[in-house]
Amino acid sequence: MIYRFTIISDEVEGFMREIQIDADAKFLDLHKLILESCGYEDNQLTSFTICENGWEKGQEITLEEMDLDADEDSFIMAETELSEFLEDEKQHLLYTFDPLADRVFFIELSEIKTGKNLSSGKITRSCGDAPAQALDFDEMFARNPIDTASGIMDDDGMFGDEIDASEIDLEGYDISDDF
Repeated sequence: MIYRFTIISDEVEGFMREIQIDADAKFLDLHKLILESCGYEDNQLTSFTICENGWEKGQEITLEEMDLDADEDSFIMAETELSEFLEDEKQHLLYTFDPLADRVFFIELSEIKTGKNLSSGKITRSCGDAPAQALDFDEMFARNPIDTASGIMDDDGMFGDEIDASEIDLEGYDISDDF
């Protein structure tokens, strides 16, 4: 079974990546393809978050063991197959690529192609430039001082925790059905 993922960013208009990968691949394989597609270095403690009911955060799958609470199951990218958590088209994930600033890519499982397999994943579409992998906090704070009363960045809500599903629109992208 092949999964086709569409990846977008709320930071850069026109940015989109499409990745196809076997359902039995590990989250680590998807992580590496995302890094490759964006030209990012593998030097951040990235994670995937499985979303429920639209973009509501659910189970997290981390790059490294983060076993902070023994009562909760922890999942590691290198040990967790995509098919363990992903089974429905249009299912959503978040990929945190800059954990210090809590910056994410929005990912949708756009299509599931049954009866076929891929020996390795591939980047099938790349549109626009990726956002910077990590923010320069000194430069950012000089331009947008923190509003100490609310604890969020002025004007753009960069540090807000809520995701407005109405702002995530995958409809404008021409996504092929070819495998």
